[in-house]
Amino acid sequence: MMDDTKKGADLMAILKGPLDELFRYCKENDWAGFDPYDGLNSLVYQATPLKNSKLCRIALIQALKRLPVNLRPLLMVPRLQNPKALALFLSAFVKLSKLGLLKDEGLIQAMTELLAALRSPGNRYWNWGYSFPWQTRGELVPQGGANLVCTVFVANALLDAFYLTSDPRCIEMAGSAADYLLDELYWTQGGELACFSYPLPTTHVPIHNANFMGAALLCRLAKYCGGKRYRDSALKVARYSAARQQPDGAWGYGESPSQGWVDNFHTGYNLCALHTIGHCAETGEFQGVLRLGFDFYRKNFFRQDGAPKYYHNRIYPIDIHSVAQSIITMLELKELSEQNLPQARSVLTWALDNMWDDNGYFYYQLYPLFKNKISYMRWSQAWMLLALATFAEHVQE
Repeated sequence: MMDDTKKGADLMAILKGPLDELFRYCKENDWAGFDPYDGLNSLVYQATPLKNSKLCRIALIQALKRLPVNLRPLLMVPRLQNPKALALFLSAFVKLSKLGLLKDEGLIQAMTELLAALRSPGNRYWNWGYSFPWQTRGELVPQGGANLVCTVFVANALLDAFYLTSDPRCIEMAGSAADYLLDELYWTQGGELACFSYPLPTTHVPIHNANFMGAALLCRLAKYCGGKRYRDSALKVARYSAARQQPDGAWGYGESPSQGWVDNFHTGYNLCALHTIGHCAETGEFQGVLRLGFDFYRKNFFRQDGAPKYYHNRIYPIDIHSVAQSIITMLELKELSEQNLPQARSVLTWALDNMWDDNGYFYYQLYPLFKNKISYMRWSQAWMLLALATFAEHVQE
């Protein structure tokens, strides 16, 4: 039988080449690139009257998101740095630094400064938004407009950096982001409904992954920095979304009639956030919900060969974001099953066989008859760098 040291060495041998190559690719591109949702950044589109049509905005975003041919250079869509991608990179840098695998330690300070420079404008809080305007079915979110998801990822990355460097700017910005969640996005209705608004402060539709991720950030700050109001509000929100878990362990994306789908990476967000809430709030209140949700996730989101399914009841498109979140979820929750590390390895090896390009990046999506090979910096490369760093972290434990 192979001992643990030999197993770890074999896993690092699988990992090290792609990790180094992906890191080089992202750095050479200055951590910037295209995004599946950046169609409205097109200078060509913005020069036409079609920019004023909600239907045309949705059509352009969906067309560029789905086409396997990249029309962005033709439409003059710029390659930009995205705060959420930079946050994922920063969290990956911190993990690699702890492992002695970050060759340039100055990148942590440089990424922190970049995130500070890219904060959303015109707000007294430290908060962040996407590098593109974004049309939902109901709302147009402006470029750089602060939202919960971007802000939570950046604040968590700054906390990661603070625990490594003790840079006071990091804890100051993360604390301000938490105050933004509580003062601008937290809303209640009646005795049980407590949520965070997403994607706009005026949106009052419960979105479960936003609720859990916001609650997890507040619990993390409450544990390490104090703040009873953080913990109390976080637990109210977590209790609301935990109570909306379906009997089989799933969560729909949200509570509006059109938001009932169940997908891989949002479920993974929910589970990792519940794990953080339980740990940081020092409560076992959500352990049963976490266990039930994890069993559903493991049984419904993976093919036998390791490929992660997009939906619980449909395989395609197999998406690189699902690959990354599957690896992270399995490793972050590895105490729930001894099969989690083998499952994470199975997902990674499948992705390297089917979605890795020899030029040092990962493809976007795979369908039964073709692959969408477009490289997206936030959606694909930043997530996979964090997944590979997380894998390395757990292999070396």
